[in-house]
Amino acid sequence: MDTDESAGFSLDALRDRLAYQPLLLGGIALIAGTALTLASNATRAPIAAAEVHDTQMTLAQVLPPGSADNDLLADVLELPGPAAGSTRRIHIARKAGVVTGAVFNVAERGYSGEIRLLMAVDPAGKVLGVRVLKHTETPGLGDKIEIARNPWITSFDGKSLGEPAPEKWAVKKDGGIYDSFAGATITPRAVVKAVKGGLDYFATHRNEILGVQP
Repeated sequence: MDTDESAGFSLDALRDRLAYQPLLLGGIALIAGTALTLASNATRAPIAAAEVHDTQMTLAQVLPPGSADNDLLADVLELPGPAAGSTRRIHIARKAGVVTGAVFNVAERGYSGEIRLLMAVDPAGKVLGVRVLKHTETPGLGDKIEIARNPWITSFDGKSLGEPAPEKWAVKKDGGIYDSFAGATITPRAVVKAVKGGLDYFATHRNEILGVQP
């Protein structure tokens, strides 16, 4: 009799414990989720502010000092992108209300992945500046496209579709005017192609970007 009662008690206790554990785990999960949400909300504003600051700094790098007095982040034009169904955001630089440049992203496939660039073009179609936004090229070789590692990226400054001639828009190994890096020709070749493509795009959409009636 004592054995039966003891067994019954043990089963009841076990059932109570089994019912309690999911509630405990659910409570812990709720607390953890709430904490993560609060942490995310607390850091969202600083992260957004940092992103805005980084974008402003990058935009400033491709434009000559003092060439714009407007809010480049707010003065944006969206046009059809190079790929079907895509769009391209154009940041318009103005000085005293006059357009002084257009800033936009371009990209090409490099050796290890996509190379994303930010370039600025003046109203006449000349490159004002180019900077690398993102890449996964080989450290010590392909990363020389970064301004912090090599001034090579500045070789595009002042260039246009007419200077150099179209066939010279290539690395020297391919008959062009641009230097390549030892052991990393694919990377500069992709950058040259991206910048040339950006100039072609600007020429195609020049009137829309500058607000000129055809």
